[in-house]
Amino acid sequence: MAVEVGQTAPEFTLHDQDREKRSLSDYKGQNVVLAFYPGAFTGGCTTEMCTFRDRLEQFNSLNAQVLGISVDGAFAQ
Repeated sequence: MAVEVGQTAPEFTLHDQDREKRSLSDYKGQNVVLAFYPGAFTGGCTTEMCTFRDRLEQFNSLNAQVLGISVDGAFAQ
């Protein structure tokens, strides 16, 4: 399933780094940035995630929650 920029994403539930379930609906009323990356501890992905971290205040000022999603297990985060 392809989702276009600006289109509402379908509901989903995943486990976070603490193995807690998180659903897209948990962030209802907020803007959500879904940042997909292929794996932890790779140069490009680390740089990308650090950029999001370094700009969190900007995202927060826009009522935006950044969610990083990868295929890694919880212990790699």
